[in-house]
Amino acid sequence: MDNKGFKMANTIHVDVVSAEEMIFSGEAEFVALPGESGELGIYPRHTPLITRIKPGAVRIKVAGQAQDEFVFVAGGLLEVQPNHVTVLADTAIRGADLDEAKASEAKRRAEEALTNKESLIDYAKAQSELSAAIAQLAAIAKLRQKGR
Repeated sequence: MDNKGFKMANTIHVDVVSAEEMIFSGEAEFVALPGESGELGIYPRHTPLITRIKPGAVRIKVAGQAQDEFVFVAGGLLEVQPNHVTVLADTAIRGADLDEAKASEAKRRAEEALTNKESLIDYAKAQSELSAAIAQLAAIAKLRQKGR
């Protein structure tokens, strides 16, 4: 919003929220994230939409800022209204807070759990953890490519 409290014409308000905290809240020109059926791109005045999101990077083109904001999400829900985007993430980590060593260790533990499965529940949990760790490592690689 500008200093008079009016929203800029070509922006959309974006909130990224995890169970623990508000990760991002602000005006954006564009948002890209991993939807259940593929990559989604959201511009201002987008058609209303509710969908699940997959583990991966949310890229936010912040209004008036040269660098995009990145947030890793481990899945969740997306709600889009013409002037507002809400990402309700199971887990969300700011791009600057991603830790490659922790993600690699989580991936190793999940792969080990998959080979030593004792039940279908353990297998499903390990598959989910492996998917999230791989997506987190991919998000870290994407951030490196952007020079952040």
